[in-house]
Formats: sequence, structure tokens, C-alpha cells
Amino acid sequence: MQYDYIKRGIDIVLSLCLVIIFLPIDVIVALLIKLESPGAPIFVELSDRVGKNGKLFRLLKFRSMIPNAHYKLYHDPKFKDLLEEYKKNSYKVVNDPRVTKMGKFIRKFSIDESPQLINILKGDMSLVGPRPYYPEEIENQRQKYPQASNLITDALSVRPGLTGEWQVSGRSEINFDKRIEMDSRYAQNHNLWYDLKILLRTPLVMLSGKGAV
Repeated sequence: MQYDYIKRGIDIVLSLCLVIIFLPIDVIVALLIKLESPGAPIFVELSDRVGKNGKLFRLLKFRSMIPNAHYKLYHDPKFKDLLEEYKKNSYKVVNDPRVTKMGKFIRKFSIDESPQLINILKGDMSLVGPRPYYPEEIENQRQKYPQASNLITDALSVRPGLTGEWQVSGRSEINFDKRIEMDSRYAQNHNLWYDLKILLRTPLVMLSGKGAV
């Protein structure tokens, strides 16, 4: 219990500091997104994710794809093959044609994730934790990996994180079955030292762009 209060305090203090540091960058990114796609939203439109204990929340993220990319993936016939690849590859696609020129840059260095600092301040997320899953991803992966049901339950027992073991260990290079093992392990064994090690590894991973798609 003491760990939870300390972790929440660290989340608030560090997130406020990072909001201030990233503010000039975020303003520039927002302007460039608007210039590239006039009239389109700056943030991702469909962004419901599964939080702690299965509670849904709106994840804030700079839009790095064409407008309504998630909706079009599921409803536009021209993306039928892409949708199959998306589901097959643990809800990630290499060289996704929906990604914009600006989007490729901000995704490579995880700049698109910076608005999630607001999610952390609101209490939806933590600095460190399992990466938040899409609702349909959870349901589909439960069917695909029935043996992972308990691991999924473990992963959803804590707040999702801006960074975590999956993010600093290869991100999109790691499939769901290995990712959920990591998330479950974190949920069962997380402590301040575990969190600190992940936080210290995060900047290098962001700068290298390793595992980004």
C-alpha cells in the first residue's frame, strides 16, 4: 500500500516536470500536424484503451496517421488485407500505409506518446506499467491465446504505463504472447527499484527508435 502512494506521488511530480519540458516540442508538433492535415484533429480520434481493472479511458496521443485511421482500418474495404496483417502481428503493422510523413518521425522517437502525461496526471495511467491495450485486442487475444487468460487478468490489475518492460525491450518486435508475460511479471513483482530501472532505460530506447513502427 505504501508503494502505491509513493508511486502515485512520483507519477505526479515527474509528469508535471515532463509536461513543462515537452511543452515547446508538443506545440511545434501540434502545429506541424495541422499544417500537414488542415482541418483534421491533432489527437487520435478513436483511442479508448483498457485501464486498471478493465476500466476504459481515452488515451491522449498525437495523431500520426491519416484522419479516422482506426475506423477506416475496420470499415474501408481497401484496408481488408491490412486489417488481417494488423491482427496477425499482435495489432502492429510494419510500414503501415496509413502513417503520415510527420507521423513516421514522431512515432520513431515516441513523441506521439507525450500527451499521455495528462493521462498520468488524471490517474488513468502511471509512468511505468503495462502498455494500455485496445478493448478489441484484449478480447481477440483471449481467444487466440486462451492459456494467457490469467496473465491478461494480472496485467489489468495495475495502471497501464507510458513506459514499461515491453517498451524498453523491443516494443513491436515482441508478439502478444511474450508481451503479456512481461506485463504479468511486472504486475506481480513491481516495486520502486523495478520502476527505476525501466525509467532509466527509457530515454535511450526513445532516442534509438528501436522497435518503433
